[in-house]
Amino acid sequence: MENQVSNVGNNVGNNVRKKVRKKVRKKVKIQAFKGNLMLFMAAFIWGTAFVAQSAGMEFIGPFTFNAIRNYIAFIVLIPLIFIIHRISGNQGTVHKNSSSKKDVIKAGICCGCMLFLASSFQQIGIKYTSVGKAGFITTFYVIIIPLLGLFMGKRIGLKIIISLIAAVLGLYLLCMSGGLESISKGDFYILLCAFCNAFHILTVDHFSPKVDGAVLSCIQFLVCALISTIPMIYIEMPAIADILKSMGPILYAAVLSSGVAYTLQIFGQRYTEPVIASLLMSLESVFSVLAGWVVLHQVLSFKETLGCIIVFAAVTLAQMPESKIKILKRNKIKKISA
Repeated sequence: MENQVSNVGNNVGNNVRKKVRKKVRKKVKIQAFKGNLMLFMAAFIWGTAFVAQSAGMEFIGPFTFNAIRNYIAFIVLIPLIFIIHRISGNQGTVHKNSSSKKDVIKAGICCGCMLFLASSFQQIGIKYTSVGKAGFITTFYVIIIPLLGLFMGKRIGLKIIISLIAAVLGLYLLCMSGGLESISKGDFYILLCAFCNAFHILTVDHFSPKVDGAVLSCIQFLVCALISTIPMIYIEMPAIADILKSMGPILYAAVLSSGVAYTLQIFGQRYTEPVIASLLMSLESVFSVLAGWVVLHQVLSFKETLGCIIVFAAVTLAQMPESKIKILKRNKIKKISA
């Protein structure tokens, strides 16, 4: 009798545990879906922002666009910081309390200077090339970052070497019709932007463990805006009327690309695996081509399209961890042997 009672108790306990595990798995799946959707939306906003950046320079110069965009982004991000901290309960931001204001300001100035260089080259480049090409060349920073690691004494694996070769081939098809002299001025500026983006990411990576990420981003927007204001006033001297004509694209780039997409990235990456997150955010380049085609009627040639595909494949390979590649190889071998 006692055995029967204990068996019944065990069965009930097992059923309860199964139900709990099922609920937990369901919750994890829902959170993962939400995270993936957030990152997908962020990539969409970033990709379509290339169109806004291109359209916004119809009446104003690149420095004016960047200055106003970053001032607005700075203002928009201030309330978002409080929202992010309240929702997260300040979890994972222990460094925020331990870091001094001096550290945050120093980090913001360094990151803001690099952001100024990257965004300036990108904004100037978009003036002379299509948004689709700009989107794909910009993602070249994914290959450049591990390459810069060589100068810091870090080794690069076969995966990065293959990615680099493929990316250079894709870049050639995308940008060049002949020799080196055939690369357009716009493509060259966007390539410089990719290098500056790589340095910007490494700078952020250096400071982010020490300071609050949202506050760092807010300060870097302000620094970038302040530096951009100097050439805006002394070189471009924009009229208020022209700025108002470009306010639509500026607001899209500032509020959605810098504010909303940034917030979506923060929350999305909490529930998504790093590999999937990086791949989803790489779709930014794909969306830039689609947006350029639909909105601006910019069509890439077959050669340029092939270059885009090769660059995207190289970027995807570069972001995959070695363990994932080994699993894919193992599964492929199993299929062949079966």
